[in-house]
Amino acid sequence: MKTTSQLAIIAVLAAVGVGAWLLKDQVLGKTAKTTSTAAPPVLVQVKPVRVGTVTDRLEAVGTALANESVIITAKTVGIIEKITINEGERVKAGQLLVKFEDAEAVAELEAQKALARAAFLAYDRATKLIEKQNVAQAKVDDLLSAWKSGEARVKVIEARLADLKLLAPFAGKVGLRRVSAGALVQPGTVITTLDDDSVIRLKLSVPEGALSSVKVGLDVEATTAAYPKRAFRGKVSSIDSRVDQITRAAEIRADIPNADGAIKPGMFMSYKLVLARRENALLVPEEALLAEGTRQFVFAVVEGRAQKREVKIGDRGVGEVEVLGGVKAGEDVVVGGIQKIRNNSPVRVAPAAPAS
Repeated sequence: MKTTSQLAIIAVLAAVGVGAWLLKDQVLGKTAKTTSTAAPPVLVQVKPVRVGTVTDRLEAVGTALANESVIITAKTVGIIEKITINEGERVKAGQLLVKFEDAEAVAELEAQKALARAAFLAYDRATKLIEKQNVAQAKVDDLLSAWKSGEARVKVIEARLADLKLLAPFAGKVGLRRVSAGALVQPGTVITTLDDDSVIRLKLSVPEGALSSVKVGLDVEATTAAYPKRAFRGKVSSIDSRVDQITRAAEIRADIPNADGAIKPGMFMSYKLVLARRENALLVPEEALLAEGTRQFVFAVVEGRAQKREVKIGDRGVGEVEVLGGVKAGEDVVVGGIQKIRNNSPVRVAPAAPAS
């Protein structure tokens, strides 16, 4: 009886052990099955890598200069008889601007011309008499000298008369008048200014590091605060042969057509100098970039998985960045949900938003 009870107890314990082992196996099997289930794909937004044109620009500020500019000043002492132009008027080359009183000089010129003429006639008679030996050669030489001196004096007075008329040296626009008719002026007195503003020469300073890319004929786009919504376009016309030792920059001039006179000489202008263009550049959206220290990465979607690729950055544009390798034209790169994925993560591309 005792032995039978012991056997019964052993059988019960064995049954409990087998049940526990089977229960553990089921629990572990379910856990393993749950663990081995793959993570669901991450929903991402993508945009394709596109091919476009990239323009290398140098952006800085410059000063507008007139194509030609001069300060009109008096050349001699005199009284202004009349001023023939108005402030802001456009004049032609050679047009009379200011006339000084010249009655005294004109009278002196007429008298001197008469004396020179008389000297010439006396010399002419003497040359005819010397053939008959009725006059000494020394007398003829004196008369020749008197005639030549009279002619020289005429030229001096004519030059003085020319200085009493101020003419426009080139076509342009007259500035403010600084004197009035009747004023007695001295040599060097400022009368007005004259600017040829049909073409504006934009004065630029380009760092020496960029000079290798600067050439005559490059495109320039300039703006000014006076016309914030207007772009003025021109081309580089000249490059200085020297680099400033202090600024380490070279002066450059760019010609900008200014037919309507909108740009005034002396204006402060911002400019963009187009150094080069690359037609087949690879461009990705700026939001596709993932920065890690000094390195840049993008996630390209290939066969439902995100591939992390390092890229080198070129020029930046509006909302786009040039990449130098790492991706191909037409490949989709992640632009939304980039913080939720890792290299080789499964992804699901969200439908593109309808165009507005």
